[in-house]
Amino acid sequence: MLKKYFPIILIILNACQSTPRVRGPIGEKMMVVTAHPDATQIGLDVLKRGGNAYDAAIATQFALAVAYPIAGNVGGGGFLVYRKFNGETGALDFREKAPAAAHRDMFLDSAGNIVPGLSTSSHLASGVPGSVDGMWEAHKKLGSLPFKDLVQPAIDLAERGVILTEREASNLNAYAESFKSGNLFKTHFLKEGSWKKGDTLFHRDLANVLKRIAERGRDGFYTGETADLIVAEMKRGGGIITHEDLKS
Repeated sequence: MLKKYFPIILIILNACQSTPRVRGPIGEKMMVVTAHPDATQIGLDVLKRGGNAYDAAIATQFALAVAYPIAGNVGGGGFLVYRKFNGETGALDFREKAPAAAHRDMFLDSAGNIVPGLSTSSHLASGVPGSVDGMWEAHKKLGSLPFKDLVQPAIDLAERGVILTEREASNLNAYAESFKSGNLFKTHFLKEGSWKKGDTLFHRDLANVLKRIAERGRDGFYTGETADLIVAEMKRGGGIITHEDLKS
């Protein structure tokens, strides 16, 4: 049987060796998989400092909010499903929730017809963010390193800036009109001319948000200056998220 299957194994190995492979940061006894190498490296660094897998996941989530916000965020939500080394399992649901003032007909006009875009790209479409609360609860339940130490790498990355790949630059250019129409102010995702591979995208406002989270934990996002900014923007754009929604 060994003779029969041995040539097949050789063919598979040769095929693998002849295919160009792109490799990200590598750890010797650990693995972190993300959509962006900067976030992957931050997760690995946390593990190398003695953090556990949940510390790395939390740091990676905040890092992705900077480096690859399609996959990570502070303004959205998500789920965590985990299995500890002793076999214990559990889950956290920190998806966004509707504001208290939400109601069944909020996306309809007076005649009962759907208002195009109101449920998908307006302030009224925004749910109460759950991500920061999810990371805070995950840390309380499963983390080991200080919470602020898990947020700091994302702050450093936001201030240092993310170097754009060709695909990232292309995506930013493709969504330029959406950025213009969807914001009441000039967002840093827009620039004079077009984004190019190798450009650096700085997230200075996000860095300030992350600093408040690092300093005050959950309260640094759901109360205080960040909460005031969210509520002010909701009022300005016709949204309904309130301070009470954020607190609860």
